[in-house]
Amino acid sequence: VRVRSIRDVAAAVRGRRQDLGFNQAELAKRAGVSRKWIYEFEAGKPGAELRIVLGVLDALGLELSLGPAQASPTTPDAIDLDVLLDDYMRD
Repeated sequence: VRVRSIRDVAAAVRGRRQDLGFNQAELAKRAGVSRKWIYEFEAGKPGAELRIVLGVLDALGLELSLGPAQASPTTPDAIDLDVLLDDYMRD
């Protein structure tokens, strides 16, 4: 999963938790945090402490990997419609 924001991580946590059949209280217990923390995090809590997030990921059997960002695809050069039509008319 490509992560661009804390909301992306929260969505992955929520999805994995649900896939495993855990409710928020069960995940909280496994991760050593409060159910309220899980609830707020899954709702997109800004400023979640990385140490705690990593603990939650570990409790779910998830890991966070970092690598260089992939270059975004470049926009193709603009097409000159006059040239395209000229080529079409010649054929």
